[in-house]
Amino acid sequence: MKSRRKIVVIFLLCSSISIAISPWGFYAHKKANRYAVFTLPEELIGFYKKHIDYLSEHSVDADRRRYAVKEEAPRHYIDIDHYGQNPFEVMPRKWTDAVEKFSKDTLLTYGIVPWHIQTIYNRLVSAFQQKDIDYILKNSADLGHYVADSHVPLHTTLNYNGQLTGQKGIHAFWESRLPELFSEDYDYLLGTAEYKYSVLDVAWQAVEESFNALDSVLDFDKVLSAEYEQDKQYSYEKRGQKTIKQKSAEFSTAYHVMLDGMVERRLRLSIKTVGDLWYSAWVDAGQPDLQKLKDRSISHKMNIKRDFSLKRIHE
Repeated sequence: MKSRRKIVVIFLLCSSISIAISPWGFYAHKKANRYAVFTLPEELIGFYKKHIDYLSEHSVDADRRRYAVKEEAPRHYIDIDHYGQNPFEVMPRKWTDAVEKFSKDTLLTYGIVPWHIQTIYNRLVSAFQQKDIDYILKNSADLGHYVADSHVPLHTTLNYNGQLTGQKGIHAFWESRLPELFSEDYDYLLGTAEYKYSVLDVAWQAVEESFNALDSVLDFDKVLSAEYEQDKQYSYEKRGQKTIKQKSAEFSTAYHVMLDGMVERRLRLSIKTVGDLWYSAWVDAGQPDLQKLKDRSISHKMNIKRDFSLKRIHE
């Protein structure tokens, strides 16, 4: 199983459509972090709105790190079906208990996204306590990314790209193609962020709900694929200097309708959960006064680190 994740990384580096098949798609990740800002209460929204472009642009840093940091990949998913027919009954919620039961190597092989959400959350709490603007923004952006990933059904299964059921490519189709085509019509009025007592419970709830939606993601694609001829399922479109093959607008529309709002619901929940956890981290940090940070900007070192990481990717 370790080798299949390595293969995925190599494919992403070499593919002309690597951006399109990143988790939730770069497009949707940026949208999730941007709209999460508008769920925040008065004490936070001024600070976050000032840095909304940073939070949006850097929402995809975690994906970029996948190509430079070998430990990064399992932080984005959990193949929960590896653990049997009733995985949520056998998998301990706490990291130490899960390690004791299954071993750290096993957990890293099949993904650790719920626990990594807790890790980044704790880092954000610490950044708030220290009033460290660089790390408030860095960890806010990263937390948004991992939370959004946990809301994607195909991030909860060994069959993450339909490769086990003859549906290869469904990953990019569901999480990138559909949002790019239809998300401008979604409803992003989500109310105000709410305090959550347990970030780990929130993370596991997202994973379980994503997994429960998985059958529909796969089954509806199979139903429609049997109804449409191959030449009706796909089209060729220009993306930059490349011409890529992807699901046709006609097939995508039929699938999106059959899903009955699933993609919108998962994206909306992603956004609301990101806002909830940003707010909760601030509360757990003692509700520091962010007005004192309003005249400060993020330091150049953060962008230098990001630029260096991207340089390593392209070398």
